[in-house]
Amino acid sequence: MKKSGKIQFMVYCGLFTALIAAGAFIKIPIPVVPFTLQFLFTMMAGLLLGSKAGALSVLVYMILGLAGLPIFAEGGGIGYIFKPSFGYIIGFILGTYLTGLIVEKASKLSLLTILGANFSGLLVVYAVGMIYYYLVANYVINVPIGIWPLILYCFLLAVPGDILLCFLGAILGKRLIPLVRKMIR
Repeated sequence: MKKSGKIQFMVYCGLFTALIAAGAFIKIPIPVVPFTLQFLFTMMAGLLLGSKAGALSVLVYMILGLAGLPIFAEGGGIGYIFKPSFGYIIGFILGTYLTGLIVEKASKLSLLTILGANFSGLLVVYAVGMIYYYLVANYVINVPIGIWPLILYCFLLAVPGDILLCFLGAILGKRLIPLVRKMIR
């Protein structure tokens, strides 16, 4: 990679790291479950930057938050790993990677392919997030939660907004992926 390519790569990764951090504070007021735009920006990082660069952007976001920058939805610092919701941040990294990988491997970049990539990433985010939530709540901080309340509060009430973001991300991705690929090459 040429020096200008490396700089461009770092700029795009940094941009998405900043967007993800901003997304933590863009809150959509809905009852019971906080809803932010973090998932939209992590998904778009995978779609536009690809699996590795997208996941790197989310990883840098996580490291900065754990280092103490108050960029997570509820602050920052190393102690954040003991928050049950931290699993969703881990899930963002894996979900972003999978979303980007599916789009990279696709022979045809259709709206349906992008939507499938978005939903695959969403599934990973929720699987990792809910498992982490359950384990930390029940075995680390001793605030027990049963399976049904976990499914209700951490999935059923939270996922409708993220499903809408999957559709929005697919529409944006269909238009932006070809443009970004031209700029990066």
